[in-house]
Amino acid sequence: MQIKESAENYLETILVLNKRMPYVRSIDIAGELGFSKPSVSVAMKNLRQNGYITVDEEGHIALTDTGRQIADTIYERHTLLSGWLTSLGVDEKTAAEDACRMEHVISPKSFEAIKQHVEQRKTGI
Repeated sequence: MQIKESAENYLETILVLNKRMPYVRSIDIAGELGFSKPSVSVAMKNLRQNGYITVDEEGHIALTDTGRQIADTIYERHTLLSGWLTSLGVDEKTAAEDACRMEHVISPKSFEAIKQHVEQRKTGI
């Protein structure tokens, strides 16, 4: 299923925040991304309606299985691509910014090829 880049970014942000804190709320996402709370609230409504997140009565946001799969994919791409670019000599800030753009448009086939290349270099094969 193809979703918008902005939705992927929100799902990835929820995943990252969830690694740092016991629960995630819209205000946490707004703070992390530098967006207004109303903008985040609209996005969370859309993600909830599309089955990517759940929101409990206390406003705690959790990824559904589908949302988690997308978030994991984007996070893996971001982590691998930014690390790869850094290893090529790109400064960390630029590498992270470029990885953020690349993670949404790279094909699964190209990403897997880069991933295999990076893993082979790590193991010295």
